[in-house]
Amino acid sequence: MGGLNDSVVTELVLLALSCSREKKFVLIVTCSLLYLGIIMGNLVIVFLVIADSHLQSPMYFLLANLSLIDVGLSSTVIPKIITDLLNEYNVISFQNCMTQICLIHIMGGIEMVLLIAMAFDRCMAICKPLHYFKIMNPKICVSFVITGWVTGVIHAMAQFAFVINLPFCGPNKVDSFYCDFPKIIKLACTDRAKYEFIVTANSGFMTMGTFILLILSYAFILITVWKCSTGDLSKAFVTLSAHITVVFLFFTPCIVIYVWPSPPPSLDKNLFIVDFAITPVLNPVIYTLRNKDIRVAIKRLHKK
Repeated sequence: MGGLNDSVVTELVLLALSCSREKKFVLIVTCSLLYLGIIMGNLVIVFLVIADSHLQSPMYFLLANLSLIDVGLSSTVIPKIITDLLNEYNVISFQNCMTQICLIHIMGGIEMVLLIAMAFDRCMAICKPLHYFKIMNPKICVSFVITGWVTGVIHAMAQFAFVINLPFCGPNKVDSFYCDFPKIIKLACTDRAKYEFIVTANSGFMTMGTFILLILSYAFILITVWKCSTGDLSKAFVTLSAHITVVFLFFTPCIVIYVWPSPPPSLDKNLFIVDFAITPVLNPVIYTLRNKDIRVAIKRLHKK
């Protein structure tokens, strides 16, 4: 963290928060409602998985961890936005900006690994049902979570190590609601090309690699079911639809931000809503409405 002391820039201005009073009011109400939904929806899932013995399975263990990460990912950005809008204070310190970036990428890396783990879990449940509990034992499930944390930390620190030592000597305006590596690198007083390449190679490769791996895993499941059920894919589609929806919601903004060389400014600026607000609040809805076990567990809890 010694590089922080060498930086001339000590504060960054988030331009996207500079708007009319009416728009600020809409943003405050929208962000507050979404954040409340994220906290309540995801923590309910975590509570149900812990409290209900019928949900003590690998799939729900991974789902509970995904819910916790959704809460953490949203909490790195949305409360700060609400506070700044209420106080009409659109500035974030350089240290807090770096901390926010690291937390975003750590949580994002963990979520990618958890989505892979959940795809693997569904693959084993559908393709190898007789060996499912032997393969998806508690040790394997915990290993997935630990791997997610290790991957997330390495992913974030690998980029942070390069960016923190860049000279920031003048520009301090970020046309966004939050801090991120691609936006901060544009403010550096040096040749930015190689650093932009490093970030794109790191985040872009991880994003696209994970997305392709997930699509291939779902394709493998559908092909396996098609071969074993004389072409009837309806049950597999019902089982996988929630997972596929979450994957597309999560990865579409990431691909645009980290893989697309020059996304339109307005698109790049506003895509944060999907990853930090829409996806986390929809995950509990998707998994609750499309999952019979969760609905039954809620009814059991209501009767107590």
